[in-house]
Amino acid sequence: MSKNPHTDSNSGPADTSVATNEESKNEQLEEVRSNAEGRDLRTNQGVRIADNHNSLKAGERGPTLLEDFIFREKMNHFDNERIPERIVHARGAAAHGFFQPYENASKYSKAGLFQDPAKKTPVFTRFSTVQGGRGSNDTVRDVRGFAVKFYTDEGNWDLVGNDMPVFFIQDATKFPDFVHAVKPEPHNEIPQGQSAHDTFWDFVSLMPESAHMVLWTMSDRAFPRHYRSMEGFGVHTFRLIDKQEKSRFVKFHWKPVAGTFSLIWDEAQKLWGRDPDFNRREMWEDINNGDFLEWELGIQIVEEEDEHKFDFDILDATKLIPEELVPVTPIGKLVLNRNPDNYFAETEQVAFNPGHVVPGIDFSNDPLLQGRLFSYLDTQMLRLGGPNFPEIPINRPVCPFHNNQRDSMHRQTINTGQASYEPNSIDGGWPSETPPAPENGGFESHHERVDANKVRARSKSFGDHYSQAQLFWNSQTPVEQAHIIRAYAFELSKVERAYIRERVITQILPNISVELAQGVGEIHGIEAPSRPVAHQDELGKGSLDKSPALSLMARLPGNIKHRKIAILAADGVDAGQVKEVKEKLAAEGAVAMVIAPSMAPVSAANGDSVKSDAMLNGLPSVAVDAVIVPDGKESVAELAQSGLGRYYLQEAYKHLKVIAVLGQAKKLLSAAGIPGDEGILTGENIGDVFDRFTEALGQHRVWSRDGIANDMPA
Repeated sequence: MSKNPHTDSNSGPADTSVATNEESKNEQLEEVRSNAEGRDLRTNQGVRIADNHNSLKAGERGPTLLEDFIFREKMNHFDNERIPERIVHARGAAAHGFFQPYENASKYSKAGLFQDPAKKTPVFTRFSTVQGGRGSNDTVRDVRGFAVKFYTDEGNWDLVGNDMPVFFIQDATKFPDFVHAVKPEPHNEIPQGQSAHDTFWDFVSLMPESAHMVLWTMSDRAFPRHYRSMEGFGVHTFRLIDKQEKSRFVKFHWKPVAGTFSLIWDEAQKLWGRDPDFNRREMWEDINNGDFLEWELGIQIVEEEDEHKFDFDILDATKLIPEELVPVTPIGKLVLNRNPDNYFAETEQVAFNPGHVVPGIDFSNDPLLQGRLFSYLDTQMLRLGGPNFPEIPINRPVCPFHNNQRDSMHRQTINTGQASYEPNSIDGGWPSETPPAPENGGFESHHERVDANKVRARSKSFGDHYSQAQLFWNSQTPVEQAHIIRAYAFELSKVERAYIRERVITQILPNISVELAQGVGEIHGIEAPSRPVAHQDELGKGSLDKSPALSLMARLPGNIKHRKIAILAADGVDAGQVKEVKEKLAAEGAVAMVIAPSMAPVSAANGDSVKSDAMLNGLPSVAVDAVIVPDGKESVAELAQSGLGRYYLQEAYKHLKVIAVLGQAKKLLSAAGIPGDEGILTGENIGDVFDRFTEALGQHRVWSRDGIANDMPA
């Protein structure tokens, strides 16, 4: 006798015996990979093609015939190759990897991926810029998306965040307005991939809630040196549910093992032209070379009873929880170790959604998050051609998934059985519901009591727009503050309407910092107020004056691992020094590259040949972290006489990079007009300077040089 589907659950061991591992997604994708090596050229119907160079014509010079099904299939497919790009986050790069939890994760959440420290859950992670289209540049001043898809035993969990912990708006109903404002202006489609234009600054100057996020965007956080060197944040407050069904609020953090490093503005601008694919290229090449990317997943836990103990609302997406108030607890490690096989099939077609959660993870009432839960699914239906996008291989869960959803475009699954409804008795009641449970249970939303009137309004607790912007500003080093002033000055210089520039300088910036407002105002010839101008309720009052964790310099790793070092060499170089430099850098985990006038092997002074990894104008100093020039009379002379050689050092100096010159190579400093400072190291051999070199590079840049470097004409 069949079970009564109303009273008896068919849940059992059928779907709980599946256990994913690090290779589960790779193995699943293997089923759809296609390698053409050794294969015949065929049509999509499997017909061998005899001539792929000529369409079928009526005579050699006659018209093409409509019956040419080979040409029509090929051209029809080509004409439909593109899909709508993402409205935001269109330009992305991604990689496969795994997540491995620590022992302390399971006490906070019953989610299966947190239970076993030996278990590796496969992931697919995509990084992206926000404003620009697919063809824009990597190093523009912008927010970076940081989205991770976990292929867990219990289904897919998508942690869809950014490299900044807050956002521009509080309520999702303003998201279309914000995106319309930051996108290229509609009358001329300019500017691409930038926020330096009228409509963006018009919007944010009229929306004080955006002040905090705009400040982050004006900082050096806006152009990471490498994807591996940027933090990630879930942005919103979520919930974790433990095995006892206790709920806690949580903020998610990705902490880079390599430390946090950024480009500086002039460097980022030059990279736009030198290598618009800079960030995606470095990630691809590093993974190919076995130099994998790593982060720790950390959480900030707030007990439900402590929800209202802060001087800000934890449901406000324009606010962060300072780490000094709630420390970040590491709960696992993310490793990206494999590049995609095909950009379109994987990186472009992957569909992230903050609404993809598993038992043990739930939502809060953050009004921006609530809107995202609707928006992502909606846009994916359009972009990926209908409701069957979860069947695209990169989006498929690794665990089994069965339901009664049927048909529509691009259906891949051939569902057997007669019943496509629930409850049913024809197919034994399958697929069936799974009751909630501490392990392998069905998803159950947190039993939060909701008792309120329908209202279009915001909580008064969302009214503080400036206290955390003040906190961020106060937490920056003087160098970082100077960069922020320059960023505002540059951005506003691109705003055509004077009244918008004046509004930002006189109505917004003084509420963050009078020093900031006056610094930007002086550059623009606008007198800034000497005190804040906003109402006290908007100014707010935070419990912290500074948060060191908000400075990029707070997360230096104390080593030079992964850093890219240029070794400048020309004919006559000291081959022994080149070898010694390479060995010392490799021992520290850094990457050394010989940069020469050409790609031809360099003839060393002792007759040996030194392989050239790149040319002076092919891998410029903006693409490396430091420069070393070995000894060699003829090599030094050639570099000193070369405009490219002198410019290489001048540009590196301007961008605050450590420069080490050995033996006679110090003559190159005077040839390039470079003065000495704590970041210019001289010695007879690498042993004389290496400790100082690693110590200086460990600080990322020679920050003491920042005030004078701009005088360098490079």
